[in-house]
Amino acid sequence: MANILMAIEPYWYQGTWVFDDESAGLDKEPFVQGVPEMIDDLVKDIPNARSGFRLLFSLVPFPSYQLELTRVKEEYGGYWYRAKNTSAEGWLCPALFKYFETAPEIIYVKAESSRGKFNSKPTEEATLKDRIEELEQLVGKLTLENELLKKGLQPPLHK
Repeated sequence: MANILMAIEPYWYQGTWVFDDESAGLDKEPFVQGVPEMIDDLVKDIPNARSGFRLLFSLVPFPSYQLELTRVKEEYGGYWYRAKNTSAEGWLCPALFKYFETAPEIIYVKAESSRGKFNSKPTEEATLKDRIEELEQLVGKLTLENELLKKGLQPPLHK
């Protein structure tokens, strides 16, 4: 019988969340298309999460799961999932089938602290680097919003 509760240890690599699973033949398998943003939300309270954290997932609810993902549609061999009670959607690539025979209707997910892939203990330097990167992303978003607002306040051109 297969495990009911499965675990991987994602970490931040070259600008996105990835994970390795030797037993499934996966190395630096990236999360894409909306899933990185879901992960960012899941790990927001985990110190130094970018050095690695444990991601638990299952077909059945389990104590203290954080996120319920519902299958939306198939595309390019993978499946889109929507987070319950939000509009967040993300695409899970065909690596999904390394863990499930068919695409589950619902997947339950939880992120929790772990020793991390690269550091046995978060260092102050790594924590500060993570914080700097988060702040740089926030500044970029705010700059874009500011530019959009400025364009919206410009008077229309008259011919």
